[in-house]
Amino acid sequence: MVVIEKTWGSFWRIGKREVITNRFSCALVGIGSFIAFTALGAFVRIPLPFTPVPITLQTFFVLLAGALLGKRLGTLSQLGYVFLGSLGLPIFAGATGGLIPLFGPTGGYLLGFILAAYIIGKVLSIREKASFGWVVLAMAIGSLIIYLLGAIQLALFAHLGVRKALFLGVVPFIPGDALKLFAAASLYYKLQHRASHIFPR
Repeated sequence: MVVIEKTWGSFWRIGKREVITNRFSCALVGIGSFIAFTALGAFVRIPLPFTPVPITLQTFFVLLAGALLGKRLGTLSQLGYVFLGSLGLPIFAGATGGLIPLFGPTGGYLLGFILAAYIIGKVLSIREKASFGWVVLAMAIGSLIIYLLGAIQLALFAHLGVRKALFLGVVPFIPGDALKLFAAASLYYKLQHRASHIFPR
């Protein structure tokens, strides 16, 4: 009887370690995947002749990172993306890297990625099972944060007024970002149950 209890105790401890290891592995895979996805999204780039801000697919992956990974891992994924890009890896829009893009006209959007991922994960964590409308709301708030930080830095860098900064840094992107938002919200809504079990919130 004593042997069985010790054996069971050992098994339980090993099982617990396996669970912790699996969660850690999933977290690393999730963070690494969304660093890569956001970088790939930067290469889907459509420049606009009247603004220094291009259309990219990055925001689609930023929204999904905050939703699928949660506020902690989602933030780390975007922080990792910005950090690696700042080290010089050509993973920012236009295959650029280094510190110059962070302090240029589009640097605010990059910082917005980090905060947006956190806020999206935070809002979604309020409800155990989010309705589609709640998912859309969370991602809309995240998109507004990206717009806000992006427009502020664009205005400061180019010495623009509020109206001009909004015209160059926000308005042209609303239709496309709305499509990306609903696509990301639809995907997360279908996967939220699985995501909550794979990635610790």
